[in-house]
Amino acid sequence: MIASNYTALLPMLGLLAACSSGPSKEEKQEAQADNPAQTITTPKAETVHLPAPYDTKSVTKRVDIIDWPAGKTPTAPAGFAVSEFAGDLHSPRWAYVAPNGDIFVAEASTLPKGTKKQIAATLNLDKSRSLQRTSANRITLFRDTNGDGRPDLRSVFLSDLNQPFGMLVLGNSFYVANTNGILKFPYQPGATKITAAGQKILDLPEGGYNNHWTRNLYPGAEGKTILVTVGSGSNVQEHGAENEIRRANILEINPDGSGEKVYASGLRNPIGLAWNPVTKALWVAVNERDELGDELVPDYITSVKQGGFYGWPYAYYGPNEDPRRKGERPDLVQKTLVPDVPMGPHVAALGLTFYDKKVFPAKYQNGAFVGEHGSWNRSAYSGYQVAFVPFQAGQPAGKPEPFLTGFLVGDGSDKAYGRPVDVVTLPDGALLVTDDAGNKIWRVSAAKTTAARPPASPTVATR
Repeated sequence: MIASNYTALLPMLGLLAACSSGPSKEEKQEAQADNPAQTITTPKAETVHLPAPYDTKSVTKRVDIIDWPAGKTPTAPAGFAVSEFAGDLHSPRWAYVAPNGDIFVAEASTLPKGTKKQIAATLNLDKSRSLQRTSANRITLFRDTNGDGRPDLRSVFLSDLNQPFGMLVLGNSFYVANTNGILKFPYQPGATKITAAGQKILDLPEGGYNNHWTRNLYPGAEGKTILVTVGSGSNVQEHGAENEIRRANILEINPDGSGEKVYASGLRNPIGLAWNPVTKALWVAVNERDELGDELVPDYITSVKQGGFYGWPYAYYGPNEDPRRKGERPDLVQKTLVPDVPMGPHVAALGLTFYDKKVFPAKYQNGAFVGEHGSWNRSAYSGYQVAFVPFQAGQPAGKPEPFLTGFLVGDGSDKAYGRPVDVVTLPDGALLVTDDAGNKIWRVSAAKTTAARPPASPTVATR
């Protein structure tokens, strides 16, 4: 009944789409004259080419998600094994490994806001599965009790949340970042479920541009504070500066929610956080802006300078002024920092982990793995993989390279089996990769440590 009612509104989709207009031909020419193509060098001696804005047309090209065929997995380099760690999830987006080795997975989805997206979600018109009618709004616990690389226990740990994402254990507290604030729960290691009510210790601006509803949590230096990521409420502040208060930042708070301060700003959508195991510097994965063309702007990972400004919305990849915010804040344009490692345009860099174990070959040790959810604003697909960035002596030592691939069907097809989001390092030296579109979690291990067996059926804890 709902779908049939919305069918009559389908013509509105074209009308609503037509209401949005981009820059004029003259505005594009002016932007290209102000920002000619250039090649810059990052602080870590990486080079990145920045074409002029609007050098290519801004296009929408989404994948059509189909189910993973039975027995098929993503592909890792020779010497690694990939297995299904868990399936039958509902948009498993973020993962967290607790100090005791328990694995927590946040299941939550992007919900439709506005008539156009509500119609699209109801009629299942978003084939990329980015937009859902409902959100699971739960955290699921996985526990591998016998160390065979497969969960023996699976339990709904927390439910009835509000688009949960980041999770963190500090002392005897379990923290959850809902889209609109941070909850603190009493926690006992080994518990399979939390039934106590959570205490809201911090309000956050709710929702955001596209998938920018996500709020990550990460321990601050020495575990004495909590870092909180908050993405922008728009692509490039088109809804006004008042809509971006406390957004596009990494915030830092005390464990009770007090003492909020901005750790770093101008980060359009900061998601993955990780401490470099060698230099002890904080690193972040960031989604950059859309609608400037195929090759602008590269997403990136970078070490974070406390108090630093990284450009959004006024500039990108250093002091390169965004033509849509021309002349508004020349002071901030000039102070914009250049990020360290370009991951590529529109790849949607999300998850970030440093490989601090010794199980993988030496090449991978202390390097960074980055989950790339994949493009929608590019004429050729980019991302849809887990990339690896080599590090030596704590510094980037090469360009990003594919590590876990096979999410795209390939051969010119517009179909994909899944979309990687988060990547975490397990205590046993394996990696876990969440696949929100495929509703699975993948495990990547050194081949000699993994037996080629189907995933076990875990014990379901009493709910």
